[in-house]
Amino acid sequence: MPELPEVETIRRTLAPHILGQTIKKIQLLWPGAFVLPAGVTPAAALRRRSVASLDRRGKYLLLGLDNGATVVTHFRMTGSLIYYPQPAPPARHTHVIIHLAAGQLHYADQRKFGRLQFVPPGELGALACLNKLGPEPLGESFWLEYFAIRLNGKKTPVKAALLDQTIICGLGNIYADEALFQAGILPFRESGGLKFSELFLLYDAVRLTLRQGIEAGGTTFRDYRDADGQSGSFQNRLRVYGRGGQPCLVCGRPLQKIKIGGRASVYCPDCQH
Repeated sequence: MPELPEVETIRRTLAPHILGQTIKKIQLLWPGAFVLPAGVTPAAALRRRSVASLDRRGKYLLLGLDNGATVVTHFRMTGSLIYYPQPAPPARHTHVIIHLAAGQLHYADQRKFGRLQFVPPGELGALACLNKLGPEPLGESFWLEYFAIRLNGKKTPVKAALLDQTIICGLGNIYADEALFQAGILPFRESGGLKFSELFLLYDAVRLTLRQGIEAGGTTFRDYRDADGQSGSFQNRLRVYGRGGQPCLVCGRPLQKIKIGGRASVYCPDCQH
């Protein structure tokens, strides 16, 4: 599932191709992938509009149009956006093709969980999925004192707190496991029981891990690709995620795998406390 580094990589690789481009038409191969307000057609929403901005909020990609409307993309498990400089036949599981003045933008999603949602001008601020999001972990609004306040008194496991998008947005299973290992903190410890010194380590680890993920172009196991169709490489730097039962790269002890809140978590019983 694309997390913050993957969506940010898509944004960065896609922006040079589509900013300022005019949309000629939209082709829906599976109409369920594109969510529109009642009575609004795809042609009325997008045709002859130009791409004015491309932003990210948590795991959401925000494509802003010149009239103030926005297309919000949530990739969910297997969604992808690929830019083709020339018209290209749709790959398997391609559901939406946006024809631009130069090139095409293909949205594909094997599991059909993701969506492109058209939000009319002036209505983005009322979109519930964005309103509930916590601060950006790499932004100025995510500061250590805020982190400490939000975790204070919580009895939930710290791994679950990191995945809570109302506390921090953009983190998923991969980068939460890696950040906890970097900070030396066990994923099942109570959030409110962490010392301030441990919160400081975790705060830094979250930001460092996400920056490393962006620098590596994200993590690719099977489906994820950037807007140019290229794989990420952060999977080659993973120290715990997906490595349950394998030796820790630091101490050599077998990594343990448990479930927290229904999500798999991998940790080192020696390096994390």
